[in-house]
Amino acid sequence: MAPPDKARATFFEHFGALGASERVATDAALDRVTAREVRSPQALPSFPRSTMDGYAVRAADTFGASATLPAYLSVIGEVRMGDEARSPIDQAQTAIVHTGGMIPPGADAVVVLEHTQSVGESEIEVLKPVAVGENVLRVGEDIGQGVAVLPAGHRLRPQDLGGLLALGLTQINVARQPRVAIFATGDEVVPPRASPGPGQIRDINSSTLAGQTARAGGIPMLLGILPDAFDTLVSRTRAALAEADMLVLSAGSSVSVRDMTARVFDSLGAPGVLVHGVAVKPGHPTILGVAGGKPLIGLPGNPVSAMIIYDLFGVPTLLRLQGATSVPRRGVAWARLAKNIASESGREDYVAARLTEREGETWAEPVFGKSNLIFTLVNADGVLKVPLNANGLEAGTLVEVRLF
Repeated sequence: MAPPDKARATFFEHFGALGASERVATDAALDRVTAREVRSPQALPSFPRSTMDGYAVRAADTFGASATLPAYLSVIGEVRMGDEARSPIDQAQTAIVHTGGMIPPGADAVVVLEHTQSVGESEIEVLKPVAVGENVLRVGEDIGQGVAVLPAGHRLRPQDLGGLLALGLTQINVARQPRVAIFATGDEVVPPRASPGPGQIRDINSSTLAGQTARAGGIPMLLGILPDAFDTLVSRTRAALAEADMLVLSAGSSVSVRDMTARVFDSLGAPGVLVHGVAVKPGHPTILGVAGGKPLIGLPGNPVSAMIIYDLFGVPTLLRLQGATSVPRRGVAWARLAKNIASESGREDYVAARLTEREGETWAEPVFGKSNLIFTLVNADGVLKVPLNANGLEAGTLVEVRLF
């Protein structure tokens, strides 16, 4: 069985980004991947702005000011929010400004209200000096005109959308979302709405995989349940792959005589199966293949295995198809391991874990369960990894929990 990193590298050698793009509204582009570099069409801020409520001044007029020897400035007016500041500030003059408001010409600093005192209606005392630029945002201090804002291949985060909209970029070119054909397989599998008979189980993998696909920027195509019949498997998957960018089968990846996924993948086109078996638990019978430049993933039928393996291979595949080069780090938590975890050298283990707080420290409580028990994951906050060549982890070890 191939180590996960080697399996992924072998898999990725045989396909790349789709290369297609589309233009979408920026406020609807969360988690989409930029198709090209984005440059700022303007400087931001586009005018000098105050960061505090106070008085716009020439900093030199405040030098040496103190509570016992204040500087006296004449108030020539007020710059209201949303108005252009037209009247310049001359020597020993000032104007009232508000947070976010425009700084008048001639002013180069703002004295906060707390450091001033009114003397009549048109004069103030400045009780503390300010330096040039203090409490002021200069033109282009956030971003300059023509500067690269985001690179191609960047997965858009909420703050990225805010930055683009601040520049007036209401539309953006993003990579086309990969279409993912998802099938469950097995004569024993029935739709979730059905009442399972003796020996039957409901299909839950299709929906969980669809959720993971959508979160990774793909478009899930739920195409139902296929029987354990080779000809049907081939014809249905070939038709689906003609319309999709990626094919996923759950179940049918082990060595049972009725598990035919590997044969099906080989029949869909070259190079066919690339990896059959990965050194990971749960999910070691995973199958990875490519047909005509389109990735094929065969997952174990057990829901815990299917979800973990799809996170390890399916999600990175979707990001690769979108050309993502900058992938936001998923949520993680560092915690103390509450119980010993046994493992075997030469295999990565992924164990569901629930986080708890004890005396101001976070602890990871393993949620042990077999890979066909979905509530092992329902009752967990994430999974922790036992490294490839470790012989388990001892209680008290600091571990990284990858949050769901």
